[in-house]
Amino acid sequence: MRAALILCLMTLAALHLLLPVDILQADPSLASLLLVELRLPRTLLVIGYGATLGLTGAALQTVFANPLASPDISGASSGAVLAAVLGTYWLAITDPILLALLGTTGALMTLALLLLIAGRNGDQTTLLLGGVALSLALGAATSLALALAPSPFAFYDAFDWLMGGFADRSLGQAAAALIPALIASAWLLGRSNALDLLALGDDVASSLGVRPKRLATETIVASSIAVGACVSVCGAIGFVGLAAPVIARRVVRGHPGRALAPAAALGALLLLLADMAVRLLPLNRTLPIGVLTALFGSPLFFWMVIRARRSVTS
Repeated sequence: MRAALILCLMTLAALHLLLPVDILQADPSLASLLLVELRLPRTLLVIGYGATLGLTGAALQTVFANPLASPDISGASSGAVLAAVLGTYWLAITDPILLALLGTTGALMTLALLLLIAGRNGDQTTLLLGGVALSLALGAATSLALALAPSPFAFYDAFDWLMGGFADRSLGQAAAALIPALIASAWLLGRSNALDLLALGDDVASSLGVRPKRLATETIVASSIAVGACVSVCGAIGFVGLAAPVIARRVVRGHPGRALAPAAALGALLLLLADMAVRLLPLNRTLPIGVLTALFGSPLFFWMVIRARRSVTS
């Protein structure tokens, strides 16, 4: 199964980089410039951001012991967006590394606040309401920050980024987003066995040498670093971090720690498909990728909420 996932990921990545091919059949120097300067950063960001969303979603769902925990529903993405908006339009920060640091800080503060509100083992209702409340509050704060920004064109400038997008990103921006995300993701993957034990309960995990509170804190910090760095460059993209872990756990038959790597691969696959659809749909205009992922992810979210309610009432 893992070999099939890797093969599908490599195939889709190649298609994402090369399609449409008609422009590449022109002047060789122009084709090389197009591939290296425009398409390569976009493909790298799509794969890296998708993998980050899938991986961090699986890790957060394990820590919170809740299948509804994900970077977007928990409010982490909204916190990163607000921090990046304040840095860009109020502090005039343009350096991708500093913006990635701000995004990480915003995501970390939001997850820490959600942990304080809902607790690590809070039920689905508490987590959902806490995440929705944080997302609404942070979204309102972001709108207020843009409305009162010194630039009167802040709303228009930020629209495409707020809805998520990969167009016109440079290799420098890709590096600023993906290097922190890669380091944090590697740390999370190295804790897959410990997260498997954490799913058995704090007492069992402690008896087997795992420190639950420390592992939970470190997982939240690592997830914040990965998500915040990507959001600061590409904007917020929803539902990928919710859908990929759900599918991955079915692949590994319910083991949350073992689901981390498949969730990362599935997140990259989902975002590659979404971005290819955005690029290739004959709409004669740009469709924000966040809109597309929300359209397909919302039914899954509703299904999970309904299933959770039925399990409580049964």
